[in-house]
Amino acid sequence: MPALTWDDTGKRYYEHGVDHGVLYLLNPTSGEYDTGFAWNGLTTVTETPAGAEANPAYADNIKYLNLLSAETFGGTIEAFTYPQEFAECDGSVLVGEGLSVGQQPRKTFGLSYRTKVGNDLDSDLGYKIHMVWGLLASPSEKAFTTINDSPEALSFSWDVTSTPVSVTDMAPTSLIVADSTKEDAAKMTALEALLYGGTGAAKLPDPDEVIAIFAGP
Repeated sequence: MPALTWDDTGKRYYEHGVDHGVLYLLNPTSGEYDTGFAWNGLTTVTETPAGAEANPAYADNIKYLNLLSAETFGGTIEAFTYPQEFAECDGSVLVGEGLSVGQQPRKTFGLSYRTKVGNDLDSDLGYKIHMVWGLLASPSEKAFTTINDSPEALSFSWDVTSTPVSVTDMAPTSLIVADSTKEDAAKMTALEALLYGGTGAAKLPDPDEVIAIFAGP
């Protein structure tokens, strides 16, 4: 067996950037995320898993076992703007073309976004598509400041939590990531056709549908 080596040429991988954000609204009748909207101005998506904390149990004067708490998924979304359809996920109801009423019930939504993958030879080697289900956005602070000699665009930020969805023969999940540098290009194209639309409306397929795309040869 050859000895291990480090930092070989072409193997210094990294991820950067975020783009191709898409908001998906949950259809309360079908339970599907069957309507997608392009999210322009997306600047940051922070994934914040939590839980899976050790809860040791002792017996016979030794640590007998470790029980892990349930793992949860949440995060933060930051953007300069957001789709109009996100208003109902942010606790607003549109009662006119330009009139919204706040402090209303918040709706569940899904999200997909891309991060770029590069290495020491190619900064545009490929990308990863992140798909998230069962999100709820918390109320967020908006600071409106006077225009001065160093103006800055208002940046919106939302803390989000998630409720996992079911996956056949696996534990429920909120997150799936597809890596174009490792998966077949035709399968990635098939996934993107669902996420971004083309032949049909953009939608967020459920985890079983996503896994089915990449199953087999």
